[in-house]
Amino acid sequence: MTAQIIDGKAFAATVREKVAGHVARLKEENGITPGLAVVLVGEDPASQVYVRSKGKQTVEVGMNSYEHKLDVDTPEANLLALIDKLNNDPAVHGILVQLPLPGHLNEDLVINSIDPAKDVDGFHISNVGLLGTGQKSMVPCTPLGCLMMLRDHHGSLSGLDAVVIGRSNIVGKPMAQLLLGESCTVTIAHSRTKDLPEVVKRADIVVAAVGRPEMVPGDWIKEAATVIDVGINRIDAPEKGEGKTRLVGDVHFESAAAVAGAITPVPGGVGPMTIACLLANTVTACCRANGLAEPEGLTA
Repeated sequence: MTAQIIDGKAFAATVREKVAGHVARLKEENGITPGLAVVLVGEDPASQVYVRSKGKQTVEVGMNSYEHKLDVDTPEANLLALIDKLNNDPAVHGILVQLPLPGHLNEDLVINSIDPAKDVDGFHISNVGLLGTGQKSMVPCTPLGCLMMLRDHHGSLSGLDAVVIGRSNIVGKPMAQLLLGESCTVTIAHSRTKDLPEVVKRADIVVAAVGRPEMVPGDWIKEAATVIDVGINRIDAPEKGEGKTRLVGDVHFESAAAVAGAITPVPGGVGPMTIACLLANTVTACCRANGLAEPEGLTA
């Protein structure tokens, strides 16, 4: 048996198409264009690539993109003043501060200064609390993308046994909350979990988000389980030539694909969904701000 490959790239394209359709309707029927503001502090090369990609995709779906690039040594007060300005700008529906921030800036303080209704990353403490209590919130993009792919593959997730490996605030915890919301039985496992292989082997759904290359081998996976691999790890690839690297997930793909029912590849699985869900969240925020119906199939 070979697992069905869940193609995140293709799925993300359909999400972007839905977003573009909704943006076009908002413009035509309501004269509103959703706007996403991205704030980048410093010159981190990976962050610069992300921000460029986010800006490009924002414009491609017909939304306004506002990029704010600040020097690496920008004082905290200046950053907070910019966020305050964006909070009060009716043309901006989503605000994203690219992480990580330079060391002299307090990440929690900065994130929690964003208006929760515009917090399209879903990291604000209010959104975390709303999600945890099953209320309407902004949902972090990566777990939202994982949920969309799981719903698309399974239809209903009700009653399924789900194991989330990893307990980060960005993926692990919100993922568990979303799966609980879908009536799964949810276990959050991590590096300290006793008998981790046995815990994982019970699961109909495995979401791996630990940040350790190929940590989960195929013999941990229950036959026909669905495996969502959130990990993006760069490892040496001498077979490609000296100094070359390749990307792998937190799951050993070949051995897991031999037993799973469905699996996301790395790259091309969860990754493309993250920016697609950022765009979806921006449209959702815009609709909520204007008291309009939320887009179908783009929310948790």
